[in-house]
Amino acid sequence: MAERRATVTRDTLETQITVTVNLDGSGTSNFNTGIPFLEHMLDQIARHGLIDIEINARGDLHIDDHHTVEDIGITLGQAVAQAAGDKKGIVRYGHAYVPLDEALSRVVIDFSGRPGLVYEVDYTRAAVGGFDVDLFMEFFQGFVNHAQVTLHIDNLRGDNTHHQAETVFKAFGRAVRMALAPDARMAGVTPSTKGVL
Repeated sequence: MAERRATVTRDTLETQITVTVNLDGSGTSNFNTGIPFLEHMLDQIARHGLIDIEINARGDLHIDDHHTVEDIGITLGQAVAQAAGDKKGIVRYGHAYVPLDEALSRVVIDFSGRPGLVYEVDYTRAAVGGFDVDLFMEFFQGFVNHAQVTLHIDNLRGDNTHHQAETVFKAFGRAVRMALAPDARMAGVTPSTKGVL
């Protein structure tokens, strides 16, 4: 399988973002976004997905975090799609259950070429460390639309909002890792009866 790396830059009046990914990495990360709790969650994707991720973002944080969080999701989705290429020889589907103390989340992903998000997360608090957790849905919607994946996220239980979010992002990383893994029995083959994803 060819090297699966990509760098994507998104430059708007609201944000300037560059994302670099290596889908076959070791889980290293380097973030400069100005949003510490988001960076903590992005680190879960890198470490548990074994994806090397570098993100540099400048956004209108003086207004709020919304545009920056959403645009990071968009740019990360574009980078993952570009790095995955034609998706020949990948498993395609991935899923993971991840617990953290009292919290448990399930994430299921399909690199289908069709964007779709089902997001069932009822956070017990509105914010963690000043970060509005509603913005995580915007992040995942941006990712889904631009990575062209179907994504189901369910927080099955949890009392601590930090734990709820962390289980979601850890499970997301694990699910992406499974879906993008090379399938030795499908080498060079598109995993679809349509012949294209």
